[in-house]
Amino acid sequence: MQTRSGVVTQSFHTVSEQLHLESVEIRLVRLPLNEPFETSFGRIDSRLIFVVGVEAGGLTGWGEVVAAEEPRYSYETVGTAWHVIRDYLAPAVLSRSVTDLSDLAARFAQFRGHNMAKAGLELAYMDLLARTSGQSLTQLIGGTLTRVPVGVSLGIQPEIEQLLERVDRYLDLGYQRIKLKIKPGWDVDIVRDVRQQHPEILLSVDANSAYTIEDQDHLKALDAFGLLMLEQPLDHDDLIDHSKLQSEIATPICLDESITGLRRAEHALDLGSCQIINVKIGRVGGYSQALAIHDLCYSRGVPVWCGGMLESGIGRAHNLALASLPGFSLPGDISASSRYFERDLIIPEVLVAGDGTVEVPRGPGLGFEIDLDYMKCNTQTVERIERNGKR
Repeated sequence: MQTRSGVVTQSFHTVSEQLHLESVEIRLVRLPLNEPFETSFGRIDSRLIFVVGVEAGGLTGWGEVVAAEEPRYSYETVGTAWHVIRDYLAPAVLSRSVTDLSDLAARFAQFRGHNMAKAGLELAYMDLLARTSGQSLTQLIGGTLTRVPVGVSLGIQPEIEQLLERVDRYLDLGYQRIKLKIKPGWDVDIVRDVRQQHPEILLSVDANSAYTIEDQDHLKALDAFGLLMLEQPLDHDDLIDHSKLQSEIATPICLDESITGLRRAEHALDLGSCQIINVKIGRVGGYSQALAIHDLCYSRGVPVWCGGMLESGIGRAHNLALASLPGFSLPGDISASSRYFERDLIIPEVLVAGDGTVEVPRGPGLGFEIDLDYMKCNTQTVERIERNGKR
């Protein structure tokens, strides 16, 4: 047993399984979206999903690289992640037995950046470790929640009427928080219309770095709407201007893109750059950093929540496990599989109950089966890297 942030948990540090990883499989799977998704970065109608599998002792652990096809949210893309995993990270994983998560993270530390690529392998490793030890992933990391409250992220729409219809639809489905994507020209008036129609709901907005500090007075107008948070209004790598903005507005700022690891989270809190942190396990480099950020924020009383990256059910299952930790006190972006995909890569699919929660699975590892046949049918590229160096 180990104490994390004052909570007694069964930690992965207590699991001493030494895994002799035999292979790493990397695979690109194309899934169409049920409807296009638009942010300040642009609009997409399908998702190229990067799946990672690691094998040992007849078991396979599964992870997902959340990088997009173009370097808009991050400099990482599916192309750069493929290169980095194939040529650097996979050989580091396969070079000798992995003793624990800290051992894996230490091997990756020699390679600068590329958090999404690192996360894909960390996620697959942790799923494999949980399966090997006969635990759920939630048990392995010390999760305490059996159901996770969730919200939904709504993209920019052609007209306000379409947005209002979607807000009504997802509230009827039980989602506990509505998040609106905003950008210059689609912000204050849009939020006003939604708030007038739904004066009591938990409502937040996400700018994805669409503004500058010169927009301070304009963003201050959002204070009138009682928002839960204003997410990442300024530059993706900024902490200083966010600190200035937070001192001038009442709405809590939540940082997303700016938080790339534990050190950045510490600096953001010390500078007063935000009051809330969005923990995306793929953005910060995997469980090693995500757990550390959770513990830091929990010890300081800072709310965290689990953000989404249009993941398949594989990445969504990892998000569920992470969001079961006690510090995740705000509804996360862990929507039902059907929110994005007609058919997901896991069985059963993720479902949102009428009370706006998702059940945390209790089965081994991720707690879901992988729909291998469907995944293979939609695979565009696959490569297997073996322990002996063969491909």
